[in-house]
Amino acid sequence: MDPKDPEVGTAPIHFIQPGGGFCFSLEIAWGKFRRAILKSFFPAYTGRMQALRLGSCPDCNHNIIDSRDLKLFSNVCGFYFDPDLDPFAGRNKIWFARPGIMELLCFTLLLVPTTIAFIFMALLIHPAFGVGAVAGFLLWLFVISFFRNPPREIPVAPNILVSPADGVITHLEEVEEAGIGKAFRVSIFLSVFNVHVNRVPLAGTVTHVRYYPGAFLDARSSDCAKRNEQLWIDLIEKEKGFPVRVKQIAGAIARRIVCQVGVGKFLRRGELYGMIKFGSRTDVLIPANLVENVLVKVGTAVYGGSTIILKLKD
Repeated sequence: MDPKDPEVGTAPIHFIQPGGGFCFSLEIAWGKFRRAILKSFFPAYTGRMQALRLGSCPDCNHNIIDSRDLKLFSNVCGFYFDPDLDPFAGRNKIWFARPGIMELLCFTLLLVPTTIAFIFMALLIHPAFGVGAVAGFLLWLFVISFFRNPPREIPVAPNILVSPADGVITHLEEVEEAGIGKAFRVSIFLSVFNVHVNRVPLAGTVTHVRYYPGAFLDARSSDCAKRNEQLWIDLIEKEKGFPVRVKQIAGAIARRIVCQVGVGKFLRRGELYGMIKFGSRTDVLIPANLVENVLVKVGTAVYGGSTIILKLKD
């Protein structure tokens, strides 16, 4: 990524997960199959739900029937549904990140039968097979834990910046950043044991969303911020109008970045807007002259949406 020109190296965004992936491809295929079934055998439902669509999407090719279809296109499609009339609105309140549901399903279908098979072999053949059963069960629990999305208490104090992610602070420094100038950067390393959803550090409107394909260096590497696959969202703060940039950066294990919001979307402080699957880094950058007090230090454990990392000048 060229620090002098943020547009250099960008790639088109067509889905909430621009880098694709096997499980995401399965989800796309399932969506096409489900829509074909609905259109062929449930035309009344299809017509009723399409009549409930709000907003507009000129020349829309996303084939939106109900809000389940928006899950994959929420960052590029202008349609939406009134939550009070949406029969699927409750899915946004579950304790798991919705972009990871297909991974949860795939790992469950793989690991649960395997664990059961090892249990039977341990009982019928040799107790040593019990090790495989324990390993499969623990891995399944780990995957469930990875995609958790626990509720967070969002601070309401004025002039603060909350953490955009769970993890450990790795960098607190001033840098030159295109579109911001002299910026203060906070970098957070997310291990595979952290919650991996990303939250908005302050209230504002999205002005740019940029996706950069790249390498998959360790997220703690000094070069990862320049070379790794990443996605940036730029926001304009709602009251004073200053810019803020949040970067989702893939790591050695994390290779799937998810961004569920598009340009023009207003986001509240602490609102969930995406995730990075399986270990990563998140950076937040803000004009350096606006920082009054840094409330964290390198090595501090932070929690997305709830930990206050900066106090801003009035």
